[in-house]
Amino acid sequence: MSAQTKRRLCFWAIFALGLGVRLWQFGRVPEGINQDEAFAGYEAFCLLHGGTDTAGYRFPVYLTAWGSGMNALESYLMLPFVAVFGLKTWVIRLPQLLTGLLSLPAVYGVARRARGERQALVTMLLLAVCPWHVLLCRWGLESNLAPGFLLFGLYFFVRALEDGRFFPLCGLFTGLSLYAYATIWPFVPLMLGLSLLYCGVHGRLRFDRRLLGGGLILGLLALPLLLFLAVNFGLIAEIRTPFFSVPKLLYMRSGELSFRHIPENLGNLFTILWKQSDGLPWNFAGPFGLLYPLSVPFALLGLLSLLARRARSRDFDPMALLLFQLLAALLLGALLRVNVNRVNLLFPPLVFLTAEGICRFCDLFRARLLPLLLAAYLLCFGLFVRYYFTDYKASLRPSFAWGLEDALAAAECFDGAIVLSGDIYYPDVLFYAQTDPDVFRATVRYQNYPAAFLRAASFDRFRFGLDGAPEDGCVYLLSPWTDASAFAEADYAAERYGGFSLVYRK
Repeated sequence: MSAQTKRRLCFWAIFALGLGVRLWQFGRVPEGINQDEAFAGYEAFCLLHGGTDTAGYRFPVYLTAWGSGMNALESYLMLPFVAVFGLKTWVIRLPQLLTGLLSLPAVYGVARRARGERQALVTMLLLAVCPWHVLLCRWGLESNLAPGFLLFGLYFFVRALEDGRFFPLCGLFTGLSLYAYATIWPFVPLMLGLSLLYCGVHGRLRFDRRLLGGGLILGLLALPLLLFLAVNFGLIAEIRTPFFSVPKLLYMRSGELSFRHIPENLGNLFTILWKQSDGLPWNFAGPFGLLYPLSVPFALLGLLSLLARRARSRDFDPMALLLFQLLAALLLGALLRVNVNRVNLLFPPLVFLTAEGICRFCDLFRARLLPLLLAAYLLCFGLFVRYYFTDYKASLRPSFAWGLEDALAAAECFDGAIVLSGDIYYPDVLFYAQTDPDVFRATVRYQNYPAAFLRAASFDRFRFGLDGAPEDGCVYLLSPWTDASAFAEADYAAERYGGFSLVYRK
């Protein structure tokens, strides 16, 4: 068997491994749905059935969801899937799954051009078995599309240094990343500017029509978001056209980035990296953390090795481009109190640096250590998979409204109003009930309008909040945290659905 055939077999074996763990029980683990992915899914449903979002804006560049908005890319990517398969949990998670799967060959492509075949396969394997990436792929938080699209932009940028025809694709995917996560808006120009400067200094750029074409595509994609900022900073009126809208939000979260708490923010960031946890169960995998604990020293070694290499040599090194994304992530972590998903652009560079550290460690000592280290990662991966589909699966249930879908289906069989605990998220109800968008817009009343995070008081036949004694003619849907003693005393019957209780008059 030739060396090339062996490399191809390794590539496809790694891809199959990554595919398998991301596909197994897809749509069923995590069980239930998160309120953010529910809102993104319902927005896609609204756009598909009328071309407007929940607030009535026609194809908005930024969704008005919650009042302070939501990134729009994932909802738009859901549209063809929802059109074909309907509004289901597994359907709205497909964009994130496909982006994650395509990230595997993307990291391979970047690493192969920077360090060769061996390190490319190591990098791809590390991403395939990475707990952070597995978790990210299996549910639909809209901001978690950003690492994948930035990675695609980086891949096509590296390809474009060899063949300028790839610059338009670089501009396309980098521009689309802006619609995945608003927090990266100030940092993408920084990464691009440093990358272009570095490549220009090393004579790797030709300022021709292909480079300008990539810049034009990026600029055209960024323009609507610049208009969005102008609208929401009060510089111009909101824009409504038959083809797209630039909405004015009820609340603009521009003040989240601040220079006032840099030491505390950096301390928080490095605590997350050291502990491999931000305390949010949907972001880290218990004892397995984000990248596995054994990755921390290798990532640090990889960073030191890369910096030492840059200090010794002035030759062009594509891996240096990752330092610019790492720098941007550190700046983000300094200016904002982050959790794992808020600083998600940090983790692809850490995967590359871990692979760099492993390969340099094996080069310094014994090359035969590499199979042993990779075997250790595969052992950790096997233990992680067992944990993910058992204990971790159960621990996520409270965070993903486990049982709400069945409880709502049962409640809708009754006549009259459906009264829900005030701590049940209204987008979850919109998603599962598939409320007609026109009915929602006509009937919704909010408890706290205007606000950054709106809470619905009622829409259609649904009411939120348990005020006063139980009423005849209503069916009640209670969260796991609701005190049901008043219903027991009033001789109500109760049915349990996952973590939720359906309560009705006997």
